[in-house]
Formats: sequence, structure tokens, C-alpha cells
Amino acid sequence: MKRIITIMAVLSVLLCTAMSAQAADIELARKSTLEQIVQRGTLRVGLEAGYMPFEMTDKKGNIVGFDVDMVREMAKAMGVKLELVNTAWDGIIPGLLSGKYDLIASGMTINQERNLKVNFATPYIVVGQTALVSAKSADKIKTWKDLNQKDVIITSKLGTTGEQAAKRLFPKATYKSFEMEDQAMLETMNGKADATVYDLPMTSIFYTQHGKEAGMKFLDEPFTYEPLGWAINKGDPDFLNWLNNFIVQIKNDGRYDRIYNKWFGSNEWYNEVQ
Repeated sequence: MKRIITIMAVLSVLLCTAMSAQAADIELARKSTLEQIVQRGTLRVGLEAGYMPFEMTDKKGNIVGFDVDMVREMAKAMGVKLELVNTAWDGIIPGLLSGKYDLIASGMTINQERNLKVNFATPYIVVGQTALVSAKSADKIKTWKDLNQKDVIITSKLGTTGEQAAKRLFPKATYKSFEMEDQAMLETMNGKADATVYDLPMTSIFYTQHGKEAGMKFLDEPFTYEPLGWAINKGDPDFLNWLNNFIVQIKNDGRYDRIYNKWFGSNEWYNEVQ
């Protein structure tokens, strides 16, 4: 009899534990950002409109680009409206943490430092750091390894992985940061710096449009591995699951290729943003 009572007691505890866990799962799902988006009817996306061709402002004042088209498809899949929140880069993660938007889609490289603060969905594209070299320094800088010299001045954008790579890989060089990537590249093009370290394809676009004519050298082989991903707040497995499944779906039904070819397979869009 005692054995039966003991078994029943154990089963009762297990049942209560299972019910408690199920209730916790339901509560977690209710608190998910995904549920809030659906209830609100709007997907709010944080980005900085200044990173070609991911997000930029066209001549009409609209924010356009690869990331914009991707999150537009995301909003359609959710059945909600899309709201773009243009935010300065140095405040983009704090903006997410404070609830100003639901996710960041702004060409953000997944790295361990950022991953301490936010969660990332599966990478949707992989890029890397390249270098634009000024005409005056083209002879002495033949590969990216030649950037690590005491008499070399390197520029990049403040708070980016370009800045991190420059400081980490080229400690002997002098580093100068700029608020915007085009300022960093113009500094090099005008001969005030030896090289700019920044993401491909942005360096490729600048070289094609300005640098080639100015006699710059383009070291176009990436020397870092940088997957880009959408960032969301921690503790939200339902939203992360949805985003990861969305990436798989869009990459296999033709939508991703269509968007990619529009922004990376052609430069027809360039005249609309300059």
C-alpha cells in the first residue's frame, strides 16, 4: 500500500511539474515580440540608412535597399505593416534593448561582443573586410598585410567591424575613425590617409563610382569572415524560431535570389540614391 501511495505521490509531483512547465511556456509565448508584432499589426525595424546597398535614402526621401526589401517580405509573411526606424549606428543596439523597435536589420555583423547583448538569427548573407588604398600609397601597399606599418594611416567608420579589424590586425598603423563610411573613404581618396578598411560590397561600390577614376587600388579579396544577421532581444525563442524558418523559406522559394540580384547583381539603383 505504501508503495502505491509513493508512486502516486511521485506521479502527482511529475504532473504538477509538467503543468507548471507548460504554463511557463505559454506565458513565454504570450510575452514574445512575435506575439506583440501580430497584436500591434506593425513590424518595427531599426536601421541606419547609410550603408549601400543594404539601407540608404533615395532621391525621394524613401529608405531603400537589400535589407529593406528583406524586411518588407518579412512583414508580408507576418501579415502586418512595416515601420522603419532610422537610427544612428552607435545607438542602434541600445534602441533595441529599450524597445524602440522589434529587431535590427542594418547590415550588422554577428560577433561575440554584440552577441553578449542581443541574439542573432541565422546569417542571411556573408561579407568581409576589404581595403581601398590611396593612389599615393598604391606602390607600397600590395596586399592587406602591408597595412600593418608604422607609417600607414588607416580609416574606417566609428563603431563598425571595419574599425575593429583595423585595430586588431594592424596595430602598428595609425587609425582614424569617421562618423560615416564615405567620409573615411574620401579621406583616403584625397590622399590624407593611406587606406580605408571596410565591408565588401560598400568598398566595391565606392571604388566603381569614385575610386577607380582617382587612381585608388582596391584590395577586393576579403581578409575577414563576417556573417550578417538580424538582431533581437534575448530570451525570445519563439521570435528567433520564426526568423530562422523565414530565412530558410525565402532562400528556397526564389524571393531571396530576386532581392539579391536586384541590389548586388546590378548598379541600376545607384542613380536613384545619388
